[in-house]
Amino acid sequence: MRREDVLRLPSMPAAGPSYPAGPYRFVNREFLVITYETDPDLIRAGLPEPLEPIDQPIVHYEWIRMPDSSGFGSYTESGLVIPARLHGEEVNFVSQMYLDDDPPIAAGREIWGFPKKYAHPKLEIVKDTLTGTLEYAGQLVAMGTMGYKHESMAGNGDLTRATLSKTQVNLKMIPGVDGRLEVCQLVAINLTDIVPKGSWMGPGRLHLVPHVNAPVADFPVRRVVGAHHYIADLTLPFGRVVHDYIREAEATAATGLAAE
Repeated sequence: MRREDVLRLPSMPAAGPSYPAGPYRFVNREFLVITYETDPDLIRAGLPEPLEPIDQPIVHYEWIRMPDSSGFGSYTESGLVIPARLHGEEVNFVSQMYLDDDPPIAAGREIWGFPKKYAHPKLEIVKDTLTGTLEYAGQLVAMGTMGYKHESMAGNGDLTRATLSKTQVNLKMIPGVDGRLEVCQLVAINLTDIVPKGSWMGPGRLHLVPHVNAPVADFPVRRVVGAHHYIADLTLPFGRVVHDYIREAEATAATGLAAE
């Protein structure tokens, strides 16, 4: 294999890469998002600096069913998103993600720093109830329910588009061959080419079970604020670095040496 061939590979392994080159298009991506209040001290502890908490101590718990995604196939995802503020901009910090498909786990961690782990989430309609569940190692750790299509927002695609357009921020951490962090960054992503296809509000409930390896219950539910169900097509583009912890530490160390 020539050097230039190596440099053109989209991912490892060279014989059968884990995922193709992006960007990545998603069709009929379906969301169940239950927003709730939790302990503000826990939010502060869960946000890496320089992210700051917003005034209301809320968390978005999400289930996302992706039946048609280029390069990744069909899979479901579940996890926690914490609204925050970065340099004056309101953003969503992606705290935990659990999914059932290897290619998006590998790509998500390696490219954007999404905090993905393997588990078994499910989003389905059970009679009159939109139901999301998350199992980790055979144990139920989350269940969310919402009344199915109670309040249509058919004429309000702008709200869904604005929700999906909000900047997402991940803490990307990748060690080098010596075991020390080689990459430690905050990475920002903005979804593009968003086409809302349906949007509904309704009553919702959320139950979280403590689990050491899927600690979604570390942000306990104090009060459910609302539930939102929506479907859209969208593109996941590449991201951008908005904070580099290693460079910051090196600059601080250099400043200290210069002052001596």
